[in-house]
Amino acid sequence: MDALLAILRARPALADVAVVDGETAVNLTQRRRIHVGWSPGADQAVEVQQQFNAAGARTRDEVFSISCYAESRGGDKDMSFRRNDAFDLVGEVEQALRASDAAPEAPTLNGSVLWAELTTGNVLQDTAEGATVGVIFAVSCRARI
Repeated sequence: MDALLAILRARPALADVAVVDGETAVNLTQRRRIHVGWSPGADQAVEVQQQFNAAGARTRDEVFSISCYAESRGGDKDMSFRRNDAFDLVGEVEQALRASDAAPEAPTLNGSVLWAELTTGNVLQDTAEGATVGVIFAVSCRARI
């Protein structure tokens, strides 16, 4: 989780976005947020499974999924704008996990895991206090320990 947080916080396109470690108190003045290790209704921050990767039991493979949530909120009722903005936030997470010339180690969370990718997603919408759209998603990883 720490490596994912560091990568997202260093991303220039997310400079005006609160990248939050876990759940936080609602700050309605911060209209764009990405939570790492939390999503509404999730029972866990990270789901982990381990198993031996070969005979001899010398190393283990670990597969885990980090709960995440991206939210865009505004005082208006423009759901389309908020939905597009929330998906733009998720798109930035996905781009941060892709290898590039500038960041060849991005899919490994800078060497923390064998690979990481954005998986699953659900969209939440609410208009109780203006348009709010959230996207629940997971970052799934595989590591050798």
